[in-house]
Amino acid sequence: MNADDIRALQAPIKEQYKTTPESAVITLKARGTIGEGITCKVDTGKQIAEAGLHPATGGNGSSLCSGDMLLEALVACTGVTLNAVATAIDLKLYDAEVSAEGDLDFRGTLGVSKEAPVGFKIIKLNYHLVSDADEEQIASLLKLTERYCVVYQTLKGGVDIEISHTVSGG
Repeated sequence: MNADDIRALQAPIKEQYKTTPESAVITLKARGTIGEGITCKVDTGKQIAEAGLHPATGGNGSSLCSGDMLLEALVACTGVTLNAVATAIDLKLYDAEVSAEGDLDFRGTLGVSKEAPVGFKIIKLNYHLVSDADEEQIASLLKLTERYCVVYQTLKGGVDIEISHTVSGG
């Protein structure tokens, strides 16, 4: 795919969103059900992923860790956005790797220390790019990637979460 291809692909979508802005608002959904032991089966839309306790909280390592899944979502979204932006601005990437790592203090999650935060203290996002582009072009690529990456922007800016529940008899 080249810059003209991606522009042609997205042009009618962009036009629709300009003329009918409400059509651009889409609700994405995720669903999970509790599984055997202390796990949750998450329907990814492609297959079922089973998340469980991280070994640092008592898990045996056989289930996916939701913290890893969060980082994987960031890497996936950033990688797709990076590739789309590079294509759109006609910047040649011969190869690219995106990696993320996050530091957690599990004392917070386990309630061992009220001073220890629950959640990532920091997430480090790293790009390894193979390209002939100059530093200014790369800086523009990364700026646009961060600007348009949904997961990056959500994590960076935070988001309100509305909670509701229902209870059925067992």
